[in-house]
Amino acid sequence: MMNKFLGLTAMGIFAVSTMASAQEAEQPWIVDRFDDIKVIRYEVPGFDNLTLKEKQYVYYLSEAAKCGRDILFDQNFKYGLAVRRTLETLYTEGRNTAEAESEEFKAMEKYLKKVWFANGIHHHYSNDKFTPEFSEEWFRGQLALYINDDNRQIDNDLLCRIIFDKELYASRLNQKAGVDVITASANNYYEGVNQEEVEAFYAAMAAADEGNPEPISYGLNSKLVKDENGEIVERVWHIGGMYSPAIEQIVFWLEKAKKVANPEQRKYVQALIDYYRTGDLALFDKYNILWVRDTDTNVDFVNGFIESYGDPLGRKASWESVVNFRDVEACKRTEIMAANAQWFEDHAPINPAYRKEEVKGVSAKVITVAMLGGDCFPATAIGINLPNADWIRKEHGSKSVTIDNITYAYAKAAEGNGFNEEFVLREADRERMRLYGKLSDDLHTDLHECLGHGSGQLAPGTKGDELRTYSSTLEEARADLFALYYLGDEKLVEIGLIPTLDVAWAQYSKYIMNGMQTQLSRIELGKDVEESHMRNRKLIAEWCYEKGKAENVIEIVEQDGKHYVVVNDFVRLRELFGELLCEVQRIKSEGDYEAGKALVENYAVKVDPEFHAEVIARNQALNIEPYGGFVNPSYELVYDKKGRIIDVKVCYDSQYVEQHLEYSKNYSFLPTMN
Repeated sequence: MMNKFLGLTAMGIFAVSTMASAQEAEQPWIVDRFDDIKVIRYEVPGFDNLTLKEKQYVYYLSEAAKCGRDILFDQNFKYGLAVRRTLETLYTEGRNTAEAESEEFKAMEKYLKKVWFANGIHHHYSNDKFTPEFSEEWFRGQLALYINDDNRQIDNDLLCRIIFDKELYASRLNQKAGVDVITASANNYYEGVNQEEVEAFYAAMAAADEGNPEPISYGLNSKLVKDENGEIVERVWHIGGMYSPAIEQIVFWLEKAKKVANPEQRKYVQALIDYYRTGDLALFDKYNILWVRDTDTNVDFVNGFIESYGDPLGRKASWESVVNFRDVEACKRTEIMAANAQWFEDHAPINPAYRKEEVKGVSAKVITVAMLGGDCFPATAIGINLPNADWIRKEHGSKSVTIDNITYAYAKAAEGNGFNEEFVLREADRERMRLYGKLSDDLHTDLHECLGHGSGQLAPGTKGDELRTYSSTLEEARADLFALYYLGDEKLVEIGLIPTLDVAWAQYSKYIMNGMQTQLSRIELGKDVEESHMRNRKLIAEWCYEKGKAENVIEIVEQDGKHYVVVNDFVRLRELFGELLCEVQRIKSEGDYEAGKALVENYAVKVDPEFHAEVIARNQALNIEPYGGFVNPSYELVYDKKGRIIDVKVCYDSQYVEQHLEYSKNYSFLPTMN
């Protein structure tokens, strides 16, 4: 599954968790602030240098990216669209009245902002349901004022239970050990079935496909339900099937994009259209193969049901889209990595049987994002590696990207917030981070996406789905460990990617501090770590802390009543990264579920409550929101007097609330219940 959402790993400390303090709220990078979130504006440098056809291609693909928004709301929760649409009605009807100044209305506005940000009623990272800060009595009064038979989405009583009952639909994604993860999760990928039934259904499909060298990613684009006869069936997402009205609009804009595409692009755009028309996953594989072979195109995109992090079993994929173009100058570093991919594979500290004898089709570049959509909006990754199918990676390669204008926007929003001074104990570490922090973050992302996810291979007989609920965490750990290990290799100095190993030591200090300590600011006090990427980072940091304890490799230092996580031996820490990488690769290659489960449950889940409370208090004192996301730019076609398109303009005047209201008005194609 895997791999795109590096998101908050390397950049997590200094791009998301270290965003700007209150006094910087008026700067142009910051658009809005609420709850634990800061909304940032990103720019699209280089857009004006694109050719007219490339600009049109970006425009049409961007329209397609906005058309799938409703799909994600529905995937995240069966009643997600009903809640969003009702709240939008109450907000737009009431925001120009005297009631808009009341604390209750302001609390509802904040709740709606959170729903937009998370694409549903559950936190985008913790997966816990939001707790409203307005009363049910007040809310029912607003419903009575503004909701009638013409605009009612669902029954008012059910709506109030959804919002106010803490136990109902409590978690979008419940991966706790010992629970039925299907029935305990509120996502809309399954209905009327339990975990045992789901696993048996797809095991039968896989058995029927036994021996196929090009295995289908069964279940990727469907909802699994029981029909009127009690039979388990798939509701496939395609034109004529589930989500058809939105997919029809996506295809409409893809058809327009195809007309201005180059010959290579037209092949895979058409393959994607064919897949959307039929729902045939073999056609999705065809699209991926054609797409991954195109390494020369300047403008590129992702569009479809891609990542399976939202499914506790890692089968169902959320809808997402990213439109981008190449950052030519920054691509030089990823080109060096790609050229040396075989060396990295051959020297990986893993069992030689699990190394690829021949690394194929590694394509890596640094990109400028032009539009974010679906599960990449408002919060997005900073790196992407696709496609996810292991056999396509092995036979045809993969594409990896680092998103430079997003990391730049994060960095600008983080300037001067005091985070390093609060959490980094030693001046030497702070100085390394000041000198090499951005470079080390970028290289960690590049190595993670470009080489980490594409490295290694499965043992004969391993299918790739054996790790079940732990697969996402372990795959992210595998890619992170690969990146961390090689970031400290002299080879990077030799090939000109870093000037000194201090670049690696800067990253090691930040990564361990984040995994053990600072990322805890994103978790509600008393909760376990649930999200796969956070589990990954905690697993690596805590394992290395324990294994290096006798040698004092990592130390927790108490000073003036505060605790600091510091690395004392960078060289030994790198060796520990290699040792853990060897084991995680073995677990994946052999499909060793029990060993994978033990790693995750022992090191990645539980949190010390006193340590947790301290981190939250220190972070709050800095007034730093632990999460960040974005508003998109807008694009406008420019016509001459004869009605011909002569240019495309990009504008950066979008505001958070108005952008989401505009998207709900102009890009909402699905019925409330699907």
